[in-house]
Amino acid sequence: MSVGFMSFGLGSIGVLLPVLPTTPFLLLSAFCFTRSSKRFDIWLRQTRLYRVYIADYMETRSIPMKRKWKILLNIYLLMSFSIFFAPLLPVKIGLAVLTAGITFYLFAIIPSY
Repeated sequence: MSVGFMSFGLGSIGVLLPVLPTTPFLLLSAFCFTRSSKRFDIWLRQTRLYRVYIADYMETRSIPMKRKWKILLNIYLLMSFSIFFAPLLPVKIGLAVLTAGITFYLFAIIPSY
């Protein structure tokens, strides 16, 4: 349950700071609360963060195409800044490969509806 609260806190901070990924932390919170406390699982499902960021995926195991494009735009924007300001070429290449991997996973692995 404590991991659930820590990940919920980090996910909440991630809404304000684009450096922290909100969705993975909220998914971890949902996973932890589902297995540890019915009360906190119900509480999480009633929060606005849950409804905005992960409710669609948790219920349908898919993400709407429009939301995928918004996610991708944010990822590309943040990663382009990171790649531009990275001091070493191997880091730049690693970030570019990571971005390509995220893009592949988002569009090829996660179904759309």
